[in-house]
Amino acid sequence: MKHHFKEKIYKIGINWAVDVPLSITDQLQKDKGYIRIKGQINGFDFKQTLVPVKNSPHRLFVNLIMMKGGQTAVGETAVFAIEQNDELLEKMYEMPELLAASLKTNQLEKEFDQLSATRKKDILKYLYYLKTAETMQKNIDKVILQLQQKVKQVRIP
Repeated sequence: MKHHFKEKIYKIGINWAVDVPLSITDQLQKDKGYIRIKGQINGFDFKQTLVPVKNSPHRLFVNLIMMKGGQTAVGETAVFAIEQNDELLEKMYEMPELLAASLKTNQLEKEFDQLSATRKKDILKYLYYLKTAETMQKNIDKVILQLQQKVKQVRIP
């Protein structure tokens, strides 16, 4: 459901922002106080997160792209249309062939699969950004050793 409101854009510190009416934020689902939204500013599409503010309404930070796209500026009143953004943009990382081969060779595939989803993601993410095969193998060896030793909190580096 889209919620519409008009607010004057103000400057707080070095940022531009608007306060979102409580009547709107009370209808949206919060995640640790934050609210993921998608919407329009003067008809220009954006995706953003509403930030909780102590003893105040949630704040929507307006960035330069939103300002230019919405053809507005600080001190001007803009028309907003927002709704809950339920899309979760979480990047998935593929398992490197070296890790898959090492797990199979050491018969530790089951142990790796039993790690929490977050732990597996952290390991795969770390390995994803390594540049050399030598560094990757060194870190894979650490994971294999921890799995063999049945370490509860397997992690690298």
